[in-house]
Order: sequence, then structure tokens, then C-alpha cells
Amino acid sequence: MTDEQGSARAEGSRVAEPTRIAEVAVDTPLLHLDRPFDYLVPRDLAGAESPDQVAAGTRVKVRFAGRDRDGWVLRVRERSDDDAGRTLHPLRRLVSPVVTLTPEIAALARSVADRYVGSLTDVLRFAVPPRHARAEAGVLTALEKVGGSPPNPRPEPPADPGGWARIHGGEALLRRLAAGEAPRAAWTHLGSPGSARSMIALAARATRAAGRSVLVVVPDVHDVDRMVPVLSEALGEEVVRLVASDGPSVRARAHLRALTGLARVAVGTRSAAWAPLPGLGLVVCWDDGDDSYTEQRAPYPFAPQVLAMRAEPERTALVYGSVGRSVWSQHLVATGWAAPLRADRPTVRALTPRVRALDEEDVARTGAPARVSTPVWRAIGDGIEHGPVLVQSPRAGYVPHLVCGQCREVARCTATPGCTGALAFTDTAPHPVCVVCGELSPHWQCGECGSTRLRAMRVGVRRTAEELGRAFPRILVTASEAPNRTLEVDRRPRIVVATPGAEPEAEDGYAAGILLDAPLATSLPGLTGGEEALRRWFNAASLVRADRPVLIAGGGDVRLAQTLVRWDPDGEADRELAERRELRFPPTVRAITLTGPLPAVTDLLMEIDLPAGAELLGPFPAPLAARGRGDDDAPEETVRALVRAPLAQGPALSAAVRTGVSVRSAHKREGSVRVVVDPKDW
Repeated sequence: MTDEQGSARAEGSRVAEPTRIAEVAVDTPLLHLDRPFDYLVPRDLAGAESPDQVAAGTRVKVRFAGRDRDGWVLRVRERSDDDAGRTLHPLRRLVSPVVTLTPEIAALARSVADRYVGSLTDVLRFAVPPRHARAEAGVLTALEKVGGSPPNPRPEPPADPGGWARIHGGEALLRRLAAGEAPRAAWTHLGSPGSARSMIALAARATRAAGRSVLVVVPDVHDVDRMVPVLSEALGEEVVRLVASDGPSVRARAHLRALTGLARVAVGTRSAAWAPLPGLGLVVCWDDGDDSYTEQRAPYPFAPQVLAMRAEPERTALVYGSVGRSVWSQHLVATGWAAPLRADRPTVRALTPRVRALDEEDVARTGAPARVSTPVWRAIGDGIEHGPVLVQSPRAGYVPHLVCGQCREVARCTATPGCTGALAFTDTAPHPVCVVCGELSPHWQCGECGSTRLRAMRVGVRRTAEELGRAFPRILVTASEAPNRTLEVDRRPRIVVATPGAEPEAEDGYAAGILLDAPLATSLPGLTGGEEALRRWFNAASLVRADRPVLIAGGGDVRLAQTLVRWDPDGEADRELAERRELRFPPTVRAITLTGPLPAVTDLLMEIDLPAGAELLGPFPAPLAARGRGDDDAPEETVRALVRAPLAQGPALSAAVRTGVSVRSAHKREGSVRVVVDPKDW
């Protein structure tokens, strides 16, 4: 008897008279196979006396399409008469007996997959971290030491509402959290990021007093590093970090500690939206307009939207907090889904810096127009007498954008044949460098006019820091940009030049703030360009002390500048929402873009049966950033179509597109189409 015959006989003995069937979501990229498949549960995995018990939420290995694949058990049921006569394969192996996929997260993943036109296993791939056997064993050992019932300490509710007393509805929020209720709110914060963390800690304490768990979701790992110690000190209990960059073992351990109840408070980035905390009572999503909340893998869900989909079924309080109100959270307020939390105008004036937008008359009265005009020099000089000064520069690098000094054409690489990369200056190379191939171009010549003169079209943060260092030779100048980011500075006088999002926090706040290159800062592309520019400005200005100056230099969008001058993010978000409602842009409608080769997009559109009230725009040439690479012919063929429908028809629109993609997948038609729901780049 051969080894294969022996294996087949052994497998046949395992499935003799099985009584249970597992419904398994098989990990496959094909959308038309996104449904549960039935597998027999072998007797050696089904017995109650066996430690290897197959249950809903466990990971398994199954045979599918001639190969072993990963799978999730969604349900285990007894074999019925309806299953008689069916030929089913047995489960190949139980990967782990630990139920790592809770029913709540499984239901949420299914809803997110349906909304964003993706498969369940695609969503579970970033919702649940990969198994790590050593981390799993350590957590199970810790759980045994507490007898399987982790302690759930309940601190006293906060006696002092702190910063919430300045916010209309803030104290009521704390009372409802302490009573175990589930309010939903959009909170516009006044003050520094440090005061925001303190207010989040007070809300977490009120929630923990009711015996419920707390989840805080922030944009990046630096925010996690700042938030964890504040919560640990305020609550006096373990706070787990849910950050992918911590590594597979640390991430798996944190996920399991949250799952088992060993930790009842978690802080993390966008993947933390799926944290399986038992008895979840409060979710805080800080700075919900940040682009980093959009998942970079298909089906590209937006973490704040995922949290909103999670809040109602789990009866969880949800608070979106930010310095500048996002259009997304304003939409929730306008529809009545969330309540606004904000201060009155006298409080706003008392707690915010004095913002001034420089106009042409200001510059003309004090000297010739320049990138750093005389009023800016004076503001910096006055500010460093009282402490550190923040200068926000929207461009990273040294001189990241060079043009011909005569005809203003973009300077392209001439050092490498066939390379058309743009040239830039760095602070280390003596000649311009190609940003694509990295080669120096010491003998550059313009291909249009023949000139050899170069001109800086954009100046980066390091060049700006160099210029300010020469102007203020006795003052320390710090440059902060990713990945060389400075997190904190002390109260000593210095000049900090930073890119948006990389501004360090000052010990007592900055004595002045300068927002350079306003036209560049307010010309961001995409549907949310203006919203993103305003978010960056508000976040930078919030680091400046109250009653200290903030200058907007260079002009830029007058409407955005005046919004910052008035410190009225809610009003601008409401106006932007009204414009999008009139133009039928998200979030007031459900919109889906279909990007790919023209034949593939056209074929997909033929398979989509649009619901009533939906409309089709395009196909039209796709933006350059969305076009393919590597094939010289592919970029010209890449197109984009857009379908949209009223919010009431949103589920039907997603279902129709999903059906079309499934049909193409089942028939193995050529061409790949990228499907994005509610995109930010139109």
C-alpha cells in the first residue's frame, strides 16, 4: 500500500459517520466565492472531551480547489436530513482552538465587506492579526492564572469634569457614560493636544466606572505613544497598544489580551477599530478627518465609518473628536445621528490664538513681496522672546521642485537615458538629483529653451530651516519632517520648522505660529483638498498658546484663511457639506469609482443593474496617479467610471456593483477593475 493510499484510508476513517458540519469562509480572492462552504467536522475534532474543539470563530485549514487554504469557521451545526446525499470534504486541520473571531466582529466584517464591495476574508485579513503561537500560549497561561475570569476594576467616576465643563453637553456626556448609556457625539476641541488627551481620559474613566471597556483610535503611532501613558495613569490599569508596526507577536498578544478581557482599555491606529473588547462602552476616534484612517488594502474601508457601523449593534458610545470639524462628522450631526459638542463664542475667543491672514497691503507697506515677508520676520523675532516659535512649511525636503530659470518648464533628468524624473536639490549633494533614478545632473540643460539656469519652484522644510538659521544666528532651529520627526520641544526660545503632521508639541505651547506658502497649502488635489488644508492649519494653530499670534503668509484660499481667522471649523464644515449635497458628492450620497482598462470597465458596467435613482458618469480618462505602471500602452487605456446613488439606495448600489464584479470573476474575464466606495480622489 502506498503512502497516498494510506493517507486516503486514514482520512476516510476520520469522516466515518460525522454528525457536525462547519460553515467555513475560505480565504480566496475571488468575489463570486465569497460565501460559506460546508465541511464535515471529523470526530477527533468534534468531541467535547477533546481540547481541539471546532467552534465558530476558530481558524482552520480546508481543502479547496485542489489545495489547502486558510479558513474561518462561521458556524457549526448538526447534520440534518437536508445534508443527506451530499459529498462533503472534512476539515484538514484546526489551526487553533482559540476563538479569535467574535460574533460581533464577524457580523461587522460582513457588513463592511458588503458596503465596500469586498470579500469577507479580505476584511478579516486586517481585522484580525495573524496567529502567533507563542503569544497565544502566553495569554492563555495568564488567563489560567486568574481562573478564567479576568478582574474588571471599576474606578470612581471623575469628580471634576475638567475641560468638558467648557463644552456644551460635555458634562452630560460624562454622566451618560458613567450610567452605561451609549451617546454619540462630534466634539470640536479647544486647546492643545495635551488637554484633549486629558479629556479623553476623563471620558474613559467615566466609562470604566460603569464596568465597560474603552477603545481609543488615533491617526498614527506617535499619537498612540502619547495617549497610552495618559490613560494608564488616569485609570490605574493596563492599556494595550494595537499597532501593526509593533510586530506580529506583540500585536497578536495585545489582540488576545483584549479579546479575553485581560485588558479592558485599548489604544491603536486604524486597525484598532476592530478590537474585540468585551462589553465595549466607549469608542473615541481622534482627528477623524486624517487620511491615514483609509485602509490601503482592498476593499479600502474608512475606519471612522467602520466605527459608526459598529456602534449601533454593540450599543457603544462613540465620540469623534478633532480641532477642525471634518465634513464626515458634520454629516453625522446634520442627519441627527450624532450630537454636536462645542464651546460658545466667548470661550472660543478666550482659548484660541489670534490668527491673522497677511494680505498684499500688509506686505506692500513693509517691503517687497517675498516668501518670508517682513511681518513674518517680525512675528518670529517677537515670538522667540517669549518661547519657541512654530513655522509650518507644506513641502518636505530641501528644494523638492526645480524648473528652468528661463522658460519655467519642469527640470527633468538628463543623466540617465530614458528617465524623465523631476530634479531636486538636497542639502548634501552639490548638483541637482533625479527623484526617480537618484543620479546627479551636473550638466543639466533645458530641453525646451536650452538654458542651463535652474530656479526653485518650491522650497522644502530643510531649506526653510537653513534660511531662518542664517537670519537668527543665535537661535536654535529645529527641522521636523517624516521620518526624522521631532516629537516634543521644551520651553526655551527656538524656531521649529515642520511639515504638516510632523509638528512637535511644545512644553507650554508655542509663542507664535507661522503658516508659510498658503497658496500651496490650500491647493491640495481631490474632493477633500480644502478640508485637509484646513485640518492641517487648525492642528498647527492649536499648538500655539491662547492670545499669541498665528500668521497665514502668502495669500491662498481666502475662504479657508478666514475660517481659521474666525476659528469656525464647524461653520466651514457645514458650508462644505451643503455644497456637496447640492453637487451630490459624498458623504451625502453613496459613490463608487471603477478604475481600470477601458474594455474591463466597460464590461463591468454592462453587468451592473443600477438601482432606481442611481446615475452613471463616464467612463473618462483616469487621473495620472490611478494609471498603471510598466506598460507604455496601459496608461492611455486606463479610464474611470463613477456610479452614485442617494444614501437610501446606497446598499442597493453596492450590491449591484458587487454582483457585476462577481459575474466577471466567475467567468474569468480579462482585466482588473479597482473598485473604491466613497473615494476622496474624483
